Amino acid sequence: MTKNIMIVGVGGQGSLLASKMLGKLLLSQGYDVKVSEVHGMSQRGGSVVTYVRYGEKVYSPIIDKGEADYIISFEKLEAARYVSYLKKGGKIIVSTQEIDPMPVITGAAQYPENLIEKMQAAGADVDAIDALSLAMEAGSSKAVNLVLMGRLSKYFDASEEAWMEALEACVPPKFLELNKKAFAMGRDA
Repeated sequence: MTKNIMIVGVGGQGSLLASKMLGKLLLSQGYDVKVSEVHGMSQRGGSVVTYVRYGEKVYSPIIDKGEADYIISFEKLEAARYVSYLKKGGKIIVSTQEIDPMPVITGAAQYPENLIEKMQAAGADVDAIDALSLAMEAGSSKAVNLVLMGRLSKYFDASEEAWMEALEACVPPKFLELNKKAFAMGRDA
């Protein structure tokens, strides 16, 4: 049975590190894993999507609408944009951060209100967390990705040790303590 995880966000938020870490963790658990390339304007602060699929044998890295077991979103509007990919019974883990897209910055549009409530009203199981505040408390606004991975770890039956090994394999030594702290804060929030 193949499981599907989508990581969605805005360019420069660290979704690549998150998907790499997740891939390492799942490989260590004996799964066949396919991680897609990042799609989108990652250098321009545009929408970025990464697919992580795992199971006994995975043939394609692509996730279709209604197939995602988990959507991890770095930002509320991105979560709302991809909610149609969530399968029935799936879960969205979303940072409550708001990053204005270009139409909002230029004044052509307003940032939508009550996105979490709207996703819940549409039937999505939403776990909303202020990942940015937790990341800053851990020592860096850039650690939102590890806060979200920590949150995701609550729903997996992989050991904390396995998560730490994956983290250590992906994060440079000088940022290790900060990232471990951010991961723990996300898990325990």
